[in-house]
Amino acid sequence: MNGRGEVTLVSLTVDLVVLTVRDERLQVLLIERGKQPFLGRTALPGGFVGANEDSGAAALRELAEETGIDGRALHLEQLYSYTEPGRDPRGRVVSIAYLALAPDLPLPAAGTDARHARWTPVDELGSDDLAFDHATILADGVERARAKLEYTTLATAFCPPIFTITELRRVYEVVWGTGIDPRNFHRKVVNADDYLIPTGQRRVTDVGRPAALYRAGGATVLYPPMLRSGSHGPTAGQR
Repeated sequence: MNGRGEVTLVSLTVDLVVLTVRDERLQVLLIERGKQPFLGRTALPGGFVGANEDSGAAALRELAEETGIDGRALHLEQLYSYTEPGRDPRGRVVSIAYLALAPDLPLPAAGTDARHARWTPVDELGSDDLAFDHATILADGVERARAKLEYTTLATAFCPPIFTITELRRVYEVVWGTGIDPRNFHRKVVNADDYLIPTGQRRVTDVGRPAALYRAGGATVLYPPMLRSGSHGPTAGQR
C-alpha cells in the first residue's frame, strides 16, 4: 500500500552490467531497444521477471535472449536494487541489477526485443547516452568492479583460465584506468596466499623471455588489499 492506504502495483525487472576487457579497454555490453519505451535507444540488457522465476534466472534468460551470451559461465552477482519512482514510464517498476564479469567475450547477437547488441568502451559513454536510469546503474557497476579488485581476487574473472602476470596486471590497469609498476605488482600477486597457482608452463612472447603461466587459486580475499592510487593505505603493487 502507499501512504494513503491504496494498493500500488509494482513490476519487477532485471538489468545487467556485463563488463569485459576487449582491445585493451573496459567495455560494457549494450543493446538497442526494439520497442517502446525508448525505442531505438541504447540500454543495458534486461527485462521483466517472469511469474515463475527468480531474479537470477531472469537475468540469465534475458542475457541469452537479448545478446546470445550464456551467463552461466560468467561471474554474476547482485549489484543494487533501483526503486526510484518515475524511473520507468510504464509505471512503478523496481529493477534488480546484476554485475557480470568475464574474459574477452564473443560478439553478441541481438534477439527478442533488442534490435542490436554490441560491446562499447565505458569511457565513450556519457550520462545521457543510455535509456531509463541505466547510466547510473552502469556507473555503480563499474565502481563495484573497481572496488572489488582492491580487496578480492575478482581480477582473475577477467582473465582466461591460463594467463600471465602481465595479462593480470593489464586487467587492473584497464579497469582502474591507471598504470601500475610491474615489479611491485608481480611481487604482490605472487606472494598473496592462494591467489595464483603456477602451471609450470611458459608462453613464448615476441620480446623478452618466455612468460610464466598461472591459473587462479582458491582464495577469494586479497590480503593485504591492493588499493588504487589515491586510496588510503598501500597503493597498487605495494606491500
